[in-house]
Amino acid sequence: MSKIGTVVNEEIVRLSRKECRQQIEPIKKSTTQMRHEVASLKRHVAQLERQVAILSRKVIGAASVKVDANTKTSRFSAKGLQAQRSRLDLSAADFGKLLGVSAQSIYNWESEKARPRAEQIAKLAALRGLGKREVATRLEQLAGGES
Repeated sequence: MSKIGTVVNEEIVRLSRKECRQQIEPIKKSTTQMRHEVASLKRHVAQLERQVAILSRKVIGAASVKVDANTKTSRFSAKGLQAQRSRLDLSAADFGKLLGVSAQSIYNWESEKARPRAEQIAKLAALRGLGKREVATRLEQLAGGES
C-alpha cells in the first residue's frame, strides 16, 4: 500500500507542476516582451535626450552671436584671442558662453593646443567689433535664457 501512496503522490506532484508551467508560460512571454519594450523605450529616450542637448547647444550658440554665412574667412591667432578676452575683461568661462564652447576650449585655443573650427572663428570675428557693455548685455541675455 505504501508503494501505491508514493506513486499517487508523485503523480499529483507531476500534474501540479505541469499545470503551474502552463499557467506561468504566458506570463513569462509577456514579461519578456515588456522588458524588450522597456529597453527599446530607454534607448529611444536616451537618443532624444542627446538630440535635445545638441539642439540646445546650437540654439545657445546661435543666440549668442549672429554669424552670416556669406562672411569671408577670418584668420585666427592665439595672441589675438588673449588680447580680445583681456580687452573685454572676461573670464574664459564667460567668453566661452558667448561662443557656445567650454572654458577649457578657450584655454586650449589660447595655449595653441587646439584650433577653433571655422564656425567658431566666424563667431570670434563677430565678437571683435563689440564693446564691454554690449558683451555684458549678451551675457545677461544668455544667463536669463538658461534660468
